[in-house]
Amino acid sequence: MIDVNESVMRALLAFVVVIPLLGAAAALLPAPPGLRGRSPEQAVLRHGVTVTAAVLLAALALAAGFDHHRPQTMQATTDISWIPALDVRIHLGVDGISLPLLVLTALLTFLCALHAYANPPAGGSPKAFVALLLVLETGTLASFAVLDLLLFFLAFETVLIPMYFLIARWGGAGRAQAAWKFILFTLLGSVVMLLGLLLIGIEAGTFDMVALATGDGRPLTVTVQVVAVLAIGIGLAVKTPMWPLHSWLPDAHTAAPTVGSVLLAGVLLKMGTYGFVRILLPAAPEGFEVFAPYLAAFAVVGIVYGSLACLALARKGARGDLKRLIAYSSVGHMGFVLLGIATMTPTGVNGALFANVAHGLITGLLFFLVGALKDRTGTTDLDALSAQGLQATGAALYGRAPRLGGLLAFAAVASLGLPGLAGFWGEMLALFGAFDPAAGLSRPAYLVFMAVGAFGTLLTAAYLLVVVRRVCMGAPPQDTDGVPLLADVRGHEFAAWTPLVVLTVLAGLWPKALLGLTDPAVQQLLAGGTR
Repeated sequence: MIDVNESVMRALLAFVVVIPLLGAAAALLPAPPGLRGRSPEQAVLRHGVTVTAAVLLAALALAAGFDHHRPQTMQATTDISWIPALDVRIHLGVDGISLPLLVLTALLTFLCALHAYANPPAGGSPKAFVALLLVLETGTLASFAVLDLLLFFLAFETVLIPMYFLIARWGGAGRAQAAWKFILFTLLGSVVMLLGLLLIGIEAGTFDMVALATGDGRPLTVTVQVVAVLAIGIGLAVKTPMWPLHSWLPDAHTAAPTVGSVLLAGVLLKMGTYGFVRILLPAAPEGFEVFAPYLAAFAVVGIVYGSLACLALARKGARGDLKRLIAYSSVGHMGFVLLGIATMTPTGVNGALFANVAHGLITGLLFFLVGALKDRTGTTDLDALSAQGLQATGAALYGRAPRLGGLLAFAAVASLGLPGLAGFWGEMLALFGAFDPAAGLSRPAYLVFMAVGAFGTLLTAAYLLVVVRRVCMGAPPQDTDGVPLLADVRGHEFAAWTPLVVLTVLAGLWPKALLGLTDPAVQQLLAGGTR
């Protein structure tokens, strides 16, 4: 920790949230003559890298200046009246719950901008692409930084339009239908969520999340809490995505460009689970307790369903798409996050927050790798990528691009929860939370949920090992004359993927670095203590 003045911290947080929006506006302007480089397209892509790098540096400075001895306290706070008639305020702040997600968002967006600079997007204007990417970053960062319910809703909705256009304009086959499905599902969920947010704000007399968490507003009746949790929970569950509201996700991932898939899985899905922890658990605990067993049940069904869908896609002859398989795996992994939240215990919620970050790192890496495979082979079809299916175009990945194959195997074993890597701790803590749920929840029911979730980890290992065996392993073809080696990991790919690999290892070997931030904040959030 570095001792940084609170006003500097406040300026850093404001910079992190606002600069991407200003950068998006600047991206649409003509590049100054001295900064055009070889072409205007290159200049605007370099602009995207510069802005996202500045945001990442500011986020890292914010993390360095964060008081790690008081992670339960809101820091770098700004509180300005915005709409006095509704008591809506521009209220920003970070604590141990939001800070890791803020840094994760800044990191993944920078890596996506770096990827786009080295692999310029095809299908639309680079200016529009960079502007949309930066607007998307503003919305996601603001979602984790704002402390007002209506501002959270605005930030939550800000990401929809840029993600829609990233899929619809720069996506692959079926992009138009996938983009419409994404926007319709999320918009319908958001309408219901807005009603719930308004209900809480009006009944409590405040839209301030901190006041709601500490009980400073008017107390909410159980009926109001139940209705609010149902309404808000539907909107958050769509974004998470929770089974059976997940059906937009596989299509969106399959059609999205690499950058869209990385941000969708690594950042946007976290906005839904973050809303459960930040809003519903502290503001409506009694209402949440009513729905917690149902949330846990849907979560474990999603774990098993997602794994079975992946197994079906991974089998030989199924013509399964690797991007679609990873999308279904996200349904299962986010099921563990929801299970941890549904336990309403510090252990479970800490596991959920850890799994959130781990999923962002690992799945972001997986989508980068699959995007690289598609660039090299022109396909993400598992039968085509496997050694058995592509004797005409190549051998197993270990033989054609060993470093790329090794990274894919690493990301797969990290995703299946191998001890020592980041994917292990979140799932384990979520299951431990289900073993001993909060008072008032049925322990026998949660023991069943824990058993089903544990079975889901076996299924997860099964399909990921099948993918590694089919794509990475196998003997090379006997006749290699017409089978050129694939380009192995390139310099810009090494730069973009190394931080994700390193953080996946560090989080697995030193989980205290993240749990030390989240645990005090979670303990206080669940207790409703004063901030």
